[in-house]
Order: sequence, then C-alpha cells, then structure tokens
Amino acid sequence: MTAPRPRVAVTGLGTVNPLGGDIATTWENALKGTSTAHTLDNDWKERYGLAVDFACEVTIDPFDVLARPEAKKLDPSGQFALIAAREAWSDAGTPEVPGERLGVVIGTGIGGVWTILDQWDVVRERGARRVNPFTVPMLMANSSSAHIEIELGAKAGAHTPVSACASGAEAVAQGFDMIRSGRADVVVVGGTESCVHPLPLAGFANIRALSTRTDDPEHASRPYDTDRDGFVLGEGAAVLVLESEEHAAARGARVYAYVAGRGMASDAHHISAPSAEGQARAVREALEDAGLEAADVKHVNAHGTSTPLGDIGELNAVSQALGGVTDQLVVTSTKSMTGHLLGGAGALESVFSVLAAHHRIAPPTINIENLDPETPMRIAQNAPAELPSGDLAVLNNAFGFGGHDVAVMFTSA
Repeated sequence: MTAPRPRVAVTGLGTVNPLGGDIATTWENALKGTSTAHTLDNDWKERYGLAVDFACEVTIDPFDVLARPEAKKLDPSGQFALIAAREAWSDAGTPEVPGERLGVVIGTGIGGVWTILDQWDVVRERGARRVNPFTVPMLMANSSSAHIEIELGAKAGAHTPVSACASGAEAVAQGFDMIRSGRADVVVVGGTESCVHPLPLAGFANIRALSTRTDDPEHASRPYDTDRDGFVLGEGAAVLVLESEEHAAARGARVYAYVAGRGMASDAHHISAPSAEGQARAVREALEDAGLEAADVKHVNAHGTSTPLGDIGELNAVSQALGGVTDQLVVTSTKSMTGHLLGGAGALESVFSVLAAHHRIAPPTINIENLDPETPMRIAQNAPAELPSGDLAVLNNAFGFGGHDVAVMFTSA
C-alpha cells in the first residue's frame, strides 16, 4: 500500500517588486490597482535609439536594505532574491529545521545580465585585469539559490530552474515535489530577475513582444483589452517558504494556503509562439495532481502578458482543461500592474495566488477600457473581486519562451 503524500503548506512570503519592497505594501497596492509602468529616468532612448523606453522598476534601492559589502558581491537579481528570501524566512517564523531537511529552489530566466554586460564593458574599456573578481559568482544563474542556501544552511539540495518566464513557477513546483518525495521538510522557493537594461529592452522590442505605448506607459500593460499591443518589462523577486503540513503543525506555524498540485508540459512547437495544447495539458495535470474537480477552481492568476495572441489563447486553454466548467471562475492578470518579471513572474504570481486564497479576494486586472469580446470567462476588471467562502482552489499559470508550460494549484487553508 502506497503511503499518502504529505500536504504542502505555504508558511512564509517575501518579495521586492514594482508594487512594493515587502509583502504588505505589495498586496495593498495590488488591491488598489496601482500601475507601476513609467518612462525610464535615463538617456537610453537617445543614446541607444531604443524604441521602448519604459518599464516597471522595483521601488527600493537594495543598497538601502543590504549591507554594502554584501550587496556589492551580488548581481541586482541576487540582491532582490536575498531580500525577498529574508522576508519570507522571517515571515515563516524562522523555522528550526536540520540542514539536511531544508532545500532551496530559486528560478531565473536570464540570471546576472547586468553583471555580464557591465564587466564586458570593463574588459573593452579598461582591460581584463580590472574585471571584478566576483564576476562569475555574480553572473551565474544559480547565484541566488546558492547565496540563500549558504545563508540558511540548506543541505537537502539547491536548484535553479531556468525556463524563461516559467522559471519562478517551476521553482514552486520543484520545491513542492521535494517535500512530497520526502527529500525535505522545508523548501524555500521563488524566482528573480533584473533585466531592465538596454539590451533586453532592445531584444524584446525587436521581436515585437513589448508594448510601444511610449506616450502613455502607465496604461500600456492592458491584458484582455482590445488595444493590447505587448507586455511591459518588469523586475523583482518573490519567495515562498513551503513546508510539510506535519512539520508546520508541529511548530504551530501559520499556514497561508496549501500547494495542492502542479502540472508541467512542453510544447515542442515554437521558440516564442505559445501552444494552447501544451498549456491545457499543464493545467489538466495540475488539476489531476491536486485531486480536484474543475468546479473547485474559483480563481486564476493568469500568465496574461498583454499580448494580442497569448492572452485569449491561454484562457481558451484553461477552459479546455477544465472541460468548459468556468462559470465559477474569476481571472486576474497582475502583470497589468507589475509588468512582466520574466523568471520572477511565476513566483510573484504564486504569492498573489496564495494571498488571494488567504484573504479571499482576487486583485484586479487594470487598464481594461474595452474588454476583448473573445474573452471566454469573467475578468476582475479594474477592481478586486470577492472570492467565495468555503474550500476553494486558485490556479497560477506561467508559460515561457521555448514552450515551457507550468501550472500550480493552491488551495485555501
């Protein structure tokens, strides 16, 4: 007889993102429907000829939070991740757990892009001997998971999924699996990204992925609106502390919600164009893995990037996966407020999903002036939406370039 798999609780949350430098501020501003997109305060447009000169930037300076010697040894993506991890660990009550039973999984889409490009400039302009000796530990994609693992003494494994915009959600899924498989009792999971930089802005603009609403950046991210024209680049990190229900109960931990199931699929289709078939398989697998019925799902924090092709295709995939049982659903794209955090997006949106289940309210999708008539389900349009009492499930989707499809199912505590 197979032993029942342990339930996995979410006991801690932390973040730094365009809406706020901590969980409380982020949630408050999300419920207010705050737009964070703005024209960048620099000369990049004139200097480099950028077509898009706006983005969503974090609200804090990491050097105001971290000790300066510590911050200087981290790429901005690592700075964001460490700040978020410390908040999440404190929020969880600093669990006492043997290092061999503690894991870390922090995803990223690109890694230390600022470090790579800054230090290449140093090589070209000042010579190889002037390169920062910490360059490699700063630029490597696993830098964030490594620093958090070292700080917490985590010895059950430290991992770094790199699957573009699905990386943060895949980290949640991997941490969930580590606990269910018995590898760990507690896993710190999340995602981080810092690439508001001329090169990524130019690259995304040149494949026509970014909104070009340079005259009105505040309203540029508008998922499900008929006039959506691309995403807005964002930055930041989000971290969750996952814990077996038994371990959490033994120490009397507060439980925000449970991770109930996860689905992971790949499209084998196209490097940048999405596939509804792969997305539907990921959602269907998450539902089955959680042992839920379609009617149990009351809220979807959608990938919803504000692209003409992706937004409606995703919702059609969700509808297909749920067998058309969507009357009970309310959908949000919080990217309308935060922009797209790439490797950090799935983690931040997991945080929003957990808080929605905990507080029973879905944040809004802002900037919708004319709802696309092809939208197949109810959107929390420009205002938060109350969620019902009783047991409920919240679905978070994250889909990345390369056809990486991840769906994570959370249930109320």
